[in-house]
Amino acid sequence: MNKDSLEKIKETLLADKKRLESELAKFTHKNQAVPGDYSADFPQLGESEDENAQEVAEYDNRRAMEQTLENELEDTNKSIAAIEAGTYGVCKYCKEQIDEARLIARPTSSSCVACKKKLKGEA
Repeated sequence: MNKDSLEKIKETLLADKKRLESELAKFTHKNQAVPGDYSADFPQLGESEDENAQEVAEYDNRRAMEQTLENELEDTNKSIAAIEAGTYGVCKYCKEQIDEARLIARPTSSSCVACKKKLKGEA
């Protein structure tokens, strides 16, 4: 992969990291005991039974979104670290170079298209 493409991918990843952290900050707080872990805040909507039920439903939604965003952030951080270590773009299964177009389209890819298809049973 050429240096310009790698730099563009890194810029995209850094922007994604900032966006993900911003999204998480809207409804979670960082878990000080576990690096990279967030905890969804429990909403306080009122004291009525309906409001309590709504709080539980909203909290469930927040937990699901927290997990999704945390996973995306973890993948993003791993990709940034791989770029900095000089190991970015290598398939974790076959150890071959991942196609540049795939990495541009999905910068957090850790597998090549062929291996991904095999894992999904499409090959």
